[in-house]
Amino acid sequence: MSLDKLKQIITDVMKEVDVVIGYKQGFDPLHATPCFITKPEQVDQVIWNPLCVQNLASYLTSLKKKVGVIVKGCDSRTIVQFMQEGLIDRSKVVVIGIPCTGVVSVRKVLEKVKHEPIEEVKFSDDGMVIVKTPSGETKMALSEVAPDKCETCQYPTPVLYDHLAGEPITSTKDPQSVFKDIEEFDKKSLEEKKAYWEKEFDRCIRCYACRNACPMCVCQDSCIAESREPHWVSQKSNLTEKMMFHMIHALHLAGRCVECGECERACPMGIPVNKLKRKINSDMKVLFGYEPGVKPEDKPPMFTFSVEEKNIEEHKL
Repeated sequence: MSLDKLKQIITDVMKEVDVVIGYKQGFDPLHATPCFITKPEQVDQVIWNPLCVQNLASYLTSLKKKVGVIVKGCDSRTIVQFMQEGLIDRSKVVVIGIPCTGVVSVRKVLEKVKHEPIEEVKFSDDGMVIVKTPSGETKMALSEVAPDKCETCQYPTPVLYDHLAGEPITSTKDPQSVFKDIEEFDKKSLEEKKAYWEKEFDRCIRCYACRNACPMCVCQDSCIAESREPHWVSQKSNLTEKMMFHMIHALHLAGRCVECGECERACPMGIPVNKLKRKINSDMKVLFGYEPGVKPEDKPPMFTFSVEEKNIEEHKL
């Protein structure tokens, strides 16, 4: 993908929108950060590389202006889901799609360099990441430090766009392996599953970063985590309350989670919160043949009602 081509598209799109949301260099060489471009001279700030991990579509429901937004394949599913739920006016959103060959997990990179200060980050054409620290250069394959979501990505090219900054990419990942880890986890006994999640969620500090980063958590002003009417969970930091919050969060995303991985990326404790959402997504695919954020014409299963569901034998429950 040519950065010059992306900048030209942004320049052209700016003529018809109030703001374009893109990426610029962050506070250190390992971080990119969202930027809001409103003037032509700001276009030169724009970057594109595997550090551009944030799901910029998350901003769309809160912006009332006409917006241009840069999206990767997984991010584009957010826009489709927004459309299905009537959360955005599609006529006010210009989607700039970028075919993606993978992004980096900052957490994994820092582990590789033993959390030393980052002085420089470079990317080679053969899929290597070169990170310079005071101790020297460390080379690592992008595939080694990519977030887990990249391992099974089926949509490297955005599923929806108005402009595409690069040639489309077709996924080479086996569609049957998307939920392989979930299927393996399902083989565990109930006691083993319970122990696993209790151990993971006991580390939760209830910062709500997972909820705040989630593009589909659009009811934060009335979230059950802070609501007193009704009062579903307290502010106590014990395992029962932590489990209650995470289970409700996951169920509120049933048939809605687009697997962008923002919840897991934002978690400061490294809890695999996305696994819970993916488990529900795997059930949605089996029961309803539905995959969130892929086809704008689809209706999310939780937005419909049927007396008898074809794949659910209710009388046997």
